[in-house]
Amino acid sequence: MSHRPRSTRTRLITALAAAVLALAGTVSLSAPAHAAGSLRAAFSLSGNVGTYTVTNAGTATVTGWAITFEVPAGVTASTGENGTVSQSGTSVTLTPAYYINSLGPGRSTYPYNPTVRFSTATTPTNCRIDDGNCDGSADTPPAAPTNVRATVKTTRTITLEWNASAAGSLPVVGYEVYQGTTLVASPTTTTASISGLTPNTDYTFTVVAMDRKGTKSPASAALTVRTNNPSDDTQAPSVPGGFRSTSADSGSVSLAWNASTDNTGVVAYDVYNGSTLAMTVTTTSARVTGLAPSTRYTFTVRARDGYDNASAASAAVTVSTQDIVAGYAKVAYFVQWGIYGRQYFVRNLHTSGAAGKLTHLLYAFQNIDPVNLTCQSGVTKGTSPDPQDPNQGDGAGDAEADYSRPFAAAQSVDGVADTGWEPLRGNFNQLKKLKKLYPNLKILVSLGGWTYSKYFSDVAATDAARKKFVASCVDTWLKGNIKPYGGAGGPGTAAGIFDGIDIDWEWPGSPDGHAGNHWSPNDKDNLTALLAEFRAQMDAYGATTGKRYELQAFTPADPAKVTAGWDVSKIFQYLDVANVQGYDFHGSGSDNSWEPNRTGHQGNLYADADDPYPVKFSAEAAINAYTNAGVNPRKLTLGLAFYGRGWQGVANGGKNGEWQSANGAAPGQFPEEAGTRGYGNLVAGVPGCTVHHDEPAVATYCYTGSQWWTFDDVWSIQRKTAWIKQRGLLGAMAWEMSGDPGLLMNAVDTGLR
Repeated sequence: MSHRPRSTRTRLITALAAAVLALAGTVSLSAPAHAAGSLRAAFSLSGNVGTYTVTNAGTATVTGWAITFEVPAGVTASTGENGTVSQSGTSVTLTPAYYINSLGPGRSTYPYNPTVRFSTATTPTNCRIDDGNCDGSADTPPAAPTNVRATVKTTRTITLEWNASAAGSLPVVGYEVYQGTTLVASPTTTTASISGLTPNTDYTFTVVAMDRKGTKSPASAALTVRTNNPSDDTQAPSVPGGFRSTSADSGSVSLAWNASTDNTGVVAYDVYNGSTLAMTVTTTSARVTGLAPSTRYTFTVRARDGYDNASAASAAVTVSTQDIVAGYAKVAYFVQWGIYGRQYFVRNLHTSGAAGKLTHLLYAFQNIDPVNLTCQSGVTKGTSPDPQDPNQGDGAGDAEADYSRPFAAAQSVDGVADTGWEPLRGNFNQLKKLKKLYPNLKILVSLGGWTYSKYFSDVAATDAARKKFVASCVDTWLKGNIKPYGGAGGPGTAAGIFDGIDIDWEWPGSPDGHAGNHWSPNDKDNLTALLAEFRAQMDAYGATTGKRYELQAFTPADPAKVTAGWDVSKIFQYLDVANVQGYDFHGSGSDNSWEPNRTGHQGNLYADADDPYPVKFSAEAAINAYTNAGVNPRKLTLGLAFYGRGWQGVANGGKNGEWQSANGAAPGQFPEEAGTRGYGNLVAGVPGCTVHHDEPAVATYCYTGSQWWTFDDVWSIQRKTAWIKQRGLLGAMAWEMSGDPGLLMNAVDTGLR
């Protein structure tokens, strides 16, 4: 059972792009090593039009460059020729047109120099290109931090603060705190707490500022501080009173308490989540973050003085975090490749009204780089046509569909066509437009799927591998640093599109995934650690953006696969929601594998008494595999099939083809997808397929006398959504939107009100 539908795709290149590439002759078709600082940009001004002549003074091709500069307050910059301009305050970014996006050694942008139009004639300042100054001069380091001081000290800790350093050529991104010559802290703010010190001992500290490129300032003036002597005070502070919760959301709890008293003064409060120290604060309130939604937590607080005498614990407070949605979640997948044969665009989500009904959209799928074991972008490579090829998905991806392919006005969410010059085109640009119209819609990028799950076991296997993989995913999909491709992409170009990450590993701890998938008996524990790493790094990044990023996962219906790969007693500390597979219980694949010789329901709600198989799958049994293990139902959605699975050569057997012998997969919607049709294509494209409803099992199927198809329709969705509400689940998930002419999502929306 899996997300199996997936088409084989070929790269599409627009005639315009092909013509320009042929004309230019110097544009690299791959992304060579980036020679930082090798580009030079010379500026000239004529009237209110500024022109940059960019030259590559290095020895390697540079791809995906942009020019940034500052203009005086009140001056606006707009797009001229051979590039596009964006402005935020006084900061301006000039992105080149795709035909000058790559510059070989010794090459320049002439005669296609990018220009910018100013509202008032001006000469820009702080010009940067290729991570260096436009004139090639060396970067200026930050100034040394000043006024380093100790704000809190105890017997074993010293908290330091200092004044922010003045920036040099680049903004200051962090500081390094040295104890003598030893680096003891690397904060991003102007404060640091150093612990593990020896009581009654002198320590000397200096602080160094650092910019984005790692250029360091001179050291600050040294500060010597003596830790407290514990024998000077042995009296503990009073117990904090009035401990209470002031608010909670889906990922955090805010707490407050009354101040404690102490003979030498309270310097800190330690807040505990159960028996684990969650955070230390110096005020009488705290916001504990990194929590899971729909989960109960118990907190206590202790006061501490400067001699590390701690009070007894306060009275405990138990708080439940909120659900990720107030009512019901309506989750659906949008498939990357739907823009090809299916002709289903992001625009269709808008014109059909589906976008206004959804709470979450999952963009499927992105791959794992088979060599670097990182999140992959910047690749357009089709899969092997052989579904049993163990290397079918290695290195495959579709940057063309993601962010390079220009869309016509009729394919665009807002009716505005791409010019082909934008740094972000394709589905990603359309998703940005969709979010402007539907600001409450959460969009997550989905990693893996049936074809792209091969290397999950590898990236989860060790702590180092997990940290590397997750960091690359956060950088690529949340920070938006997608690799240049086809004149699009580059640092930050996809920032703000995705509100989280969906893990679609099929299947941890099991050999039943795609042919050639790597797996291990250790996958179950490693998956838990991988989810913990995702939660930690996503929360750390969210602390810099003021946003909480969601973590979801597609999880199996088969209780055996749940047991083998998913530690449900632990994973929901990190997962916001598990979208439980509610389909693909039975089916026949394009290569006549799986179950080619017998029909069967693919998404029945209840077990069917007529089911001849020893394991009787059902949506109810799938959900029970989680709730019987203690999982909060508000952490679960039930998957619905917006497509059908079919067989041919099916005898009647007195049951209209139900559970009868068959002769392989029926013709599919596409030649390479035998046995599979989107719901809309199925009801319109299979003549004489009379619909039947299995009332006891709650399953829909149709029968032509030869072909037999199993799918969800309005009738089954009405009953399943009623059951979802009865069981107190979070909501429903649909695979996938291109199959729905509008009826099915309407039924989901009506049922989950």
